[in-house]
Amino acid sequence: MSAASQPIFIGTYTPKDGSSKGIYSLHLDSVTGKLGEATVAATTPAPTFLEMHPNGRVLYALAEVPAADSKIAGGVAAFSYEPKTGALTSLGVQSSGGGMTTHLVADATGKMLITVAYGGNQVTAFPLNSDGTVGPRTTVITHSGTPGPNTKRQDKPHPHSVTLSPDNRFAYVCDLTLDKIFCYALNTATATLTPAGEFAALPGAGPRHSKISNDGKFFYAINELGNTLAVYSRDLTSGALTPLQSETSLPADFAAESITAEVRIHPNGKFVYASNRGHDSIAVFSRNPDSGLVALIEVVPCGGKHPRNFNLSPDAKWLVCANRDTNNLTVFKIDAITGKLTDTKQSVTVPQPVCVLFAP
Repeated sequence: MSAASQPIFIGTYTPKDGSSKGIYSLHLDSVTGKLGEATVAATTPAPTFLEMHPNGRVLYALAEVPAADSKIAGGVAAFSYEPKTGALTSLGVQSSGGGMTTHLVADATGKMLITVAYGGNQVTAFPLNSDGTVGPRTTVITHSGTPGPNTKRQDKPHPHSVTLSPDNRFAYVCDLTLDKIFCYALNTATATLTPAGEFAALPGAGPRHSKISNDGKFFYAINELGNTLAVYSRDLTSGALTPLQSETSLPADFAAESITAEVRIHPNGKFVYASNRGHDSIAVFSRNPDSGLVALIEVVPCGGKHPRNFNLSPDAKWLVCANRDTNNLTVFKIDAITGKLTDTKQSVTVPQPVCVLFAP
């Protein structure tokens, strides 16, 4: 593997027809933007989101775990990762004790892992052992409250993602149904979570995923149902969020059905990217690092259908998009000055890709 070769892991859906096997791996040429062929890295059910341990040697994936009455519960699977060979080796699975898990994150100290379960209404914390293996759950919090006005989608609490603050003190959970962002304080010594606040989104917005600016001062939530990017200021001491702005991620002349999925902030802090499923595009926003405010500057076709996830390469030169319904990955070159995207016309087949994780 050359110095210009950047390893990537892809999380997928694994339907019963066997069309997808689990976690796939491939490489991106950081000079040309060309993707190599994808191969199966680990056969495992429904690894729909992936996360790397801060030491870069353990990969975590969402998992399905056998439960009582022949049912399936959500959980997390751990794999050791050998950077020289790219090999993944199973380190076991832990159950979250509830519905199917949707998102996960490892804290910066490598001492705890947090998952959320969209169908199970739960936020769960696990301790991480020194070898990266996952211990039995230590915290299970069940969301409750009044659903938002979208009766089709907002039926009961649906925590969708978890995002950690840069100082590793707080975890923020977007709840799509309750139109709220919940804040939890981390105790890494005990691998536990404590409620630390609730902050409202616009009614019917449906907050899905979020990111925090590198300085910790601003919080960005992509609203799945409202097709908007919401901007909040963030108190560095208390973790409290105050709404500042809400901007559409769609062109002004688009009136068909669409829902957002992922949001990313460029490492230079000047741009924010978001994906639209339905319009099938990536929205590019300029960002003022001082005020935190954003402005939509372009919306680019994603090169497939249903861009459920995308990620920026570590050098921020490339954006790799996972298009679930067309079973392909596409690559865009990022202009560091304008933030705009250029389609490289690169496309590689991966069955039902839904998560892009760059490996160290």
